[in-house]
Amino acid sequence: MAKKDDVVVGLDIGTTKICAIVGEVTNEGMDVIGIGSHPSKGLRKGVVVNIDSTVSSIKKAIEEAELMAGIDITSVYAGIAGGHIKGLNSHGIVAIKEKEVRSQDVERVIDAAQAVSIPLDREVIHVIPQQFIVDDQDGVRDPVGMSGVRLEAKVHIVTGAVTSAQNIIKCCNRAGLNVNDIVLQQLASSEAVLVNDERELGVILVDIGGGTTDIAVFSGGSLVHTAVLTVGGNHLTNDIAVGIRTPAHEAEKIKQKYGCCLAGSVHKDESIEVQSVGGRNPRVLSRQILAEIAEPRMEEIFTLVQQEIARSGYEDMVAAGVVLTGGTSLLEGATELAEQVFNLPVRRGLPKGIGGLVDVVRSPIYSTGVGLVLTGSTSENQRRFKIRDRNVYSKVKDRMKEWLGEIF
Repeated sequence: MAKKDDVVVGLDIGTTKICAIVGEVTNEGMDVIGIGSHPSKGLRKGVVVNIDSTVSSIKKAIEEAELMAGIDITSVYAGIAGGHIKGLNSHGIVAIKEKEVRSQDVERVIDAAQAVSIPLDREVIHVIPQQFIVDDQDGVRDPVGMSGVRLEAKVHIVTGAVTSAQNIIKCCNRAGLNVNDIVLQQLASSEAVLVNDERELGVILVDIGGGTTDIAVFSGGSLVHTAVLTVGGNHLTNDIAVGIRTPAHEAEKIKQKYGCCLAGSVHKDESIEVQSVGGRNPRVLSRQILAEIAEPRMEEIFTLVQQEIARSGYEDMVAAGVVLTGGTSLLEGATELAEQVFNLPVRRGLPKGIGGLVDVVRSPIYSTGVGLVLTGSTSENQRRFKIRDRNVYSKVKDRMKEWLGEIF
């Protein structure tokens, strides 16, 4: 049985499914020892809209993962997404006190870089250092020990709505779980599917989930841009349901089994059986009709991603192309259509760098869950949101005591 200290649990709270992945840290790396998945009912476009339904789904996914792994799960790394997520780049400068960079100087320069004006209804989720500059020497990854008089840092700051983050923590707490940290979903996915060469050359990660499409752009080995579009696979399911007049749950099954987003690649003789609404008899339709519905919607998603990249100004810095992941990327013809829209090489990203139940999790569906486990295993600065966390007043009081203790 796995020791409690060696176990990391990632909880992917998605619009269509809630997935818990249990990873055990071994000498060789990370082994996946348990998976639990349950349909998600309480989210819309990546944001919690029904606490009770979400708590119920989390409990069922966690129970399934506990049963498979043979352990009790008490804490998780939770993913966050939604249209409220915003990313910005910032720059900080400090003087080096001892003429040699120490870890305290690095902390000070990162604090200086994140001292940007953020509205009260938003909070910082991540501060990711891109590079350090010692005097005029740029491109420094780890400046500790270097000599100099001035230290600069370029960072990428990810912010989100305070209430959305609180609702995720609240749902986990009500399900009996502590939250070690909240991780941006596309950042987690990138840990699972990207290789270092792609990050160095420049790559666009596009994670197409049920309710959102998450974008992360890497260049020169660093994260340079993040964005979330509130359009995803559920919109395509809805298009199919309306287009061929079938219930939404049947449209989802048809999309997964027969879906294709390149009408030209479907043979005219191929047909599918479609359940009708209201107890009418099933009908037989050409599969090409399905492709003609799916292609414009997928093309629209890719075009929106391309417009976001163009707006960010990084479209000429992504030589490694595009990596598609998330459940909707499994659609037949998705990579070919993406290549036509982006005019760049495109591949489908599968989770890698893990052992254990590899065959089960080698699917784009589990990219975020596996990424959360990998992120959690290397995370040093856990924020730890406990069950029934104390109120803000007592936190502020404790912080004041710390400050006074440092001064006197």
